[in-house]
Amino acid sequence: MIAASLLGLALLTGVGVVAVYNSWNGNLEHPDVVGKNRPTKKTKALNILVMGTDTRDCAGCGIDSEAGGGLSDTTILFHLSADRTFAYGISIPRDTAVLRPACYRADGSEIPAGTTYEKWNEAYKVGGPGCTRQQLEQLTGIPVDRFVVVDFSQFKDMVDALDGVEICVPQEIDDTTGNIHLDAGTREVDGDEALDYARVRYGVSGGIDPYRTRRQQALMGAMIDKALTGGMLARPDRIVSFVDAATTELQTDFKSVAQMAKVATSAKGIDADDIKFITTPWTLDTDKVSGGVEWLPSVERLWPLVIDDRPLTREFLAGSISAGRPPSDQPSDQPSGTPSVAPTAQPGGQPSGGGLSPEERDKAGLCS
Repeated sequence: MIAASLLGLALLTGVGVVAVYNSWNGNLEHPDVVGKNRPTKKTKALNILVMGTDTRDCAGCGIDSEAGGGLSDTTILFHLSADRTFAYGISIPRDTAVLRPACYRADGSEIPAGTTYEKWNEAYKVGGPGCTRQQLEQLTGIPVDRFVVVDFSQFKDMVDALDGVEICVPQEIDDTTGNIHLDAGTREVDGDEALDYARVRYGVSGGIDPYRTRRQQALMGAMIDKALTGGMLARPDRIVSFVDAATTELQTDFKSVAQMAKVATSAKGIDADDIKFITTPWTLDTDKVSGGVEWLPSVERLWPLVIDDRPLTREFLAGSISAGRPPSDQPSDQPSGTPSVAPTAQPGGQPSGGGLSPEERDKAGLCS
C-alpha cells in the first residue's frame, strides 16, 4: 500500500507515470483464492490483508539462519475508514497460537482444519494467501476486501528505490547466529541493512517475535514518511523505480495498479501521523504451542473496532507506532523511569494514547 499511495499522489500532482502502467500491471500475479462462509461487510471501510513471505530465494535474503519454506513471516491487516479520515495497521505475530480453521485450494477442495493449536503462519504454508485470509476472517469476523503478498526481495528494492530509510538503533546489535551487526545510533540505511534490522532475532529483544514485529512497523512507518515527505513526487524516475520494485511478482487480488492507486487517492486527506500501527495484545504465558505467544482477552475488544469502522481506542493507541514520526521521535505514553509492563504481556489500557513506553521501545530494539 506504500506503493499505491505514492502512485496515487503522483497522479494527483501530474507526474507522468501513466506510460508505464502496462508494465506495472504485467508485474502483478493473481493467484486463485477460494473462501467460504465469509463474514458480511457492515460498512464501506476497506480492509487490506498484507502478508510477507519468508522466502530466502533472493540474493542476501537468507540472513537469519532460518529455513523459510513458505510460511507467512508478517501479517498486517490495514483498515482504511469509510470516510477516509483515519487508518491503522494491525500486526498479528507469526507465532500466535490459533486453532486453524478449514480453508480451500484453488480448485475448491478443502484443506481440513487443524486438530491442535498451531502457529499463525502455518496457514500460509498449508494453503497460501487464501488460507491465511480464511483464518483471519473466521477467527476475527473481519471481512477482508483485498490482499497483497510481498517477499524480502521486494522489501529491499523498495527501500533502495527510496534512497534509504532512517532507523534508530538504541544499542549495538551483534547477532553472530544470523551474522547481523548493526551499530547504535540514528542513520539512513539501504535495503540490505534495513532487511537485517527487520529480520534480526538474536542479540536484541530476547528473540521474542512480537518485538521484531515492532521494528518492522517502525520501518514501514519510516518508508511511508520518506515516500510522502522526502521529495519523491519531484522525481518521476524514483517513483517508477519504487512502484516497479513494489509490484514485481506481487501476488494480489487487486485487478490492476490503477485500482490500487484509486484506493490511495481516496485516502489523500489522511495525514501520515493519523496512520497508526499496533500489534494484537499478546502474552508469552502459553502452553498451546512451543515457543509461541497467545492472544490476551483484550483482543476481543479490538476486532469490533475494525468490523464497525471505529478508530482505535486509547487502550490500543497506548501501544501504537505512528507513520508520521521518524523512528527517533516516536511519542511515548510513559515518562522515562516508569516501571515497565511485565515482559509476558503487551501493554494495553494505558491512561493516555501516546504510543509505546520507553521500556517497551527498548525491548523492541527501538530508540526512546
